[in-house]
Amino acid sequence: MEVGTAGGEGDRPPEGTGDASRLGADEVAVYGWIAAHEGVDVAGAAGALGLTPERVAAASASLTALRLVHEADGRLDVLDPDLVSGVMAAPVILALQRHQSELELIRERFSGLRDTYLRATRARSPKIEQVGQVEEVRAALTRAADECQAEILTCQPGGNRVPEVLEEALRRDTTTLARGVRMRTLYHHTARFNGPSQAYVATLSMLGAEYRTAHELFGRLIVFDQRVAFIPYADDSWGAVVIREPSIVHYLCRIFEQTWTLAQPFSDASVDGMEAVAADLDRTIARLLAAGMKDEAIGRRLGMSLRTVRRHIADMMEDLGAESRFQAGALMAAKGLLSDGDDQALTVPTTTG
Repeated sequence: MEVGTAGGEGDRPPEGTGDASRLGADEVAVYGWIAAHEGVDVAGAAGALGLTPERVAAASASLTALRLVHEADGRLDVLDPDLVSGVMAAPVILALQRHQSELELIRERFSGLRDTYLRATRARSPKIEQVGQVEEVRAALTRAADECQAEILTCQPGGNRVPEVLEEALRRDTTTLARGVRMRTLYHHTARFNGPSQAYVATLSMLGAEYRTAHELFGRLIVFDQRVAFIPYADDSWGAVVIREPSIVHYLCRIFEQTWTLAQPFSDASVDGMEAVAADLDRTIARLLAAGMKDEAIGRRLGMSLRTVRRHIADMMEDLGAESRFQAGALMAAKGLLSDGDDQALTVPTTTG
């Protein structure tokens, strides 16, 4: 079905209505002068308004074209602008009404397929759907959030989040929380050092959302009502895999719960987050470094920038007096720095880059 556009032949304003964008300061001034001097020729308006005769003539022509001024017996008089605007707006209103009718018709024609789609997807085996385009992923997430009744679980790796994305999430999550839906989110420890993330968490925590952080996370995950789960494509693209198979969703929820139990409540690093996570981050970096993991992999694992990871490692080597990474690993093992709960863990800056 073809849908008309506002620029179609039937949507054009009547002939002679002119261009409303031409109603500038000169037109307003001349209109006011004509209104105050009913039936008087505008020749004397130039001196009174401080305009040149050419500008007065141009403004008069524009007002005439817009039907705000009409000429009778060689003199000009004003017309009611509400009546003029009503005439000019009429075709636009008709076009909007027609488009609204077409929009409702489109929705009506496709609405009957929704139940068919849901029955078909529930009957699929396996119940897995791939969504490749980012717009489709967002639409699917929005629909799942709107239909969610009980709880949303989210694992959001990475330390820094784009402010624009957080603003959009703030509006959506505020509405969801207002419906009584419980929201729990896991972040990397490094999110504590990101200003936009701190503000976002502080705002939604007051509305009932719950946030915790951990030094290592299992990957990106969103689960709605323990019924449908979203995980990312393996190729790190913007696509998503939607999972409705109950056993798989249940398994993913168990992984989330285990990590949630071990994670720490989110707190602002400038207040008490530094002491809470610094030792944990140091031990983890030391353990991954000793295992031979590359700097880039450590950064992805901990949600840190490559520059921050390298600064951590350099500070550790300096504190240990090590001249190589191999020597640093040996010294860390000898001092027991690779064990959990060690009180001698190195304390180095953890500000993200």
